[in-house]
Amino acid sequence: MTAHLDHLVVAARTLDEGRAWLEGRLRVTAQPGGEHAHFGTHNVLLSLGPDAYLEVIAVNPQAPAPGRPRWFGLDSPAVQARLSHGPALIHWVAAVPDLPAGPGVLALSRGEHRWTLTVPEDGSLPGGGVTPSQIHWDTPPPPTRLPDAGVRLAHLHLGTPTPDALRRHLRALSFLGEVEVYRAPQPELRALLDTPHGPVEL
Repeated sequence: MTAHLDHLVVAARTLDEGRAWLEGRLRVTAQPGGEHAHFGTHNVLLSLGPDAYLEVIAVNPQAPAPGRPRWFGLDSPAVQARLSHGPALIHWVAAVPDLPAGPGVLALSRGEHRWTLTVPEDGSLPGGGVTPSQIHWDTPPPPTRLPDAGVRLAHLHLGTPTPDALRRHLRALSFLGEVEVYRAPQPELRALLDTPHGPVEL
């Protein structure tokens, strides 16, 4: 059994800012997502084909503060400082065929969607963002319900000070996909997207 890209995570200070940034760069329309009561966040979504999507996520100012750190490092000073310069691709999530219960594995929901996801207890980004979180869907995933905007992931570039360790991790997941792992002084992600209007890098 293999793992594959489930979704890319773009974070923003506000959802409106994130949506405007994404739509301005790709020249396509993002779709409404919903609210994540467990973490006090909300999102909009964009199809990347039948098996993957892109999520723009932000803290929901109308939601009560969660009783734990938010996912994707959204509460961390480092991520907040980064987002002060604008929305950014900060993480990615791999779909896996099974995800047993255990520490750091949460059962979550949003509307009719049900899934389990790996989330560090401190809310940090695994590997600084380049090591994928793992997700297993208990209901059909969002791509099955999103309109096709003609956007596809061409390549995901993952820079890390420990490329061999990341490659071993992806092999252990039997990950299949267009991913390049390379050495970098600090974690960095870049995604090359094919769009109806030409290639765009996030």
